[in-house]
Amino acid sequence: MKEIPGVHYDNVARFFAENVPGGDCDLDFELIAGGKSNVTYLVRGGGHEWVLRRPPLGHVLPTAHDMAREYRVLTALAGSGVPVPQTIALCTDDAVNEMPFYVMTYTPGVVLLEKLPDGYASEPADRRRMCEAMIDALVRLHDVDYRAVGLADFGRPEGYLERQVRRWSQQWERSKTSELPEIEALIPRLRDALPESPPPTIVHGDYRLGNMALDPDDPGRIVAIFDWEMSTLGDPLADLGYCLIYWVDRGETSATTSVGTSSSFTTLEGFMTRAELIEEYARRSGRDVTAIDFYQVLALYKLAIISEGIYARFVKGQTLGDDFKNTMRAAEPLAKRALEIAERSNDPKLRG
Repeated sequence: MKEIPGVHYDNVARFFAENVPGGDCDLDFELIAGGKSNVTYLVRGGGHEWVLRRPPLGHVLPTAHDMAREYRVLTALAGSGVPVPQTIALCTDDAVNEMPFYVMTYTPGVVLLEKLPDGYASEPADRRRMCEAMIDALVRLHDVDYRAVGLADFGRPEGYLERQVRRWSQQWERSKTSELPEIEALIPRLRDALPESPPPTIVHGDYRLGNMALDPDDPGRIVAIFDWEMSTLGDPLADLGYCLIYWVDRGETSATTSVGTSSSFTTLEGFMTRAELIEEYARRSGRDVTAIDFYQVLALYKLAIISEGIYARFVKGQTLGDDFKNTMRAAEPLAKRALEIAERSNDPKLRG
């Protein structure tokens, strides 16, 4: 019996044999580095490769880590022009592996986290095309007719922003390891500064360079967008705001942005600035982006609370992989950065 943390080998192997084409064989599971929320494994067997996704081992918040939702949106987006992996099988029987999981195709590519691989996107023109591809894919996602692809009931877009502020404040109460005045200061400002949302779209919820694989031979082509666990129907500008908080402008450092996986390489020549990304999205989508400060503050607020949940699992010994070895409490610097953006905003309600 080949047991690894998070996988009951015999049960999962039986599921593969019965539900995954080519899966009736000896399987090898390898934890894929980089994920600090859902747990992702590369599965090999019989000359095939697949990916298995399951929730974290402990401290699972209500409404979070919903495998069936993630599977559903990926399945719906097949053929839409949005680059996503192909889904294969969903298991909702907790008796198999304690929690639901799903299997999808393995889509190899270059995933950019903290630096560019040597020799990759070495020319400024390639980096520019990478930015254009990222914004183009986001606009394509927001242009999908969610009703036509069977996602009319995938979320409640009315009141999306108000619910986001409220829901994440509730998640904070469940996740916090100690009090944090900065979070308490952000909540009323966000409530008071809610902008009027554009027409609703599918929202990824964690849209950034680190959640996509790029063509190894073409930095201007995205082969797959990953990590759809927070996807729903709502305000498309929430995705743009979230993407921006991972971006580092020239003259800044990743330390000043306070996002642990900030794309610090975006200071290199050819990469767009945050202002240029905003302008490019506005041009391609036709949406009004004047309230973008709010969406960046909301994104940092959410990320602070998400990071607290990760930290809570870490201190309880409920995390897997080397990515967690140096885990520190990130909620405070993230919340402080959110307050800094709020203080500089043109919106007096956001300034408090």
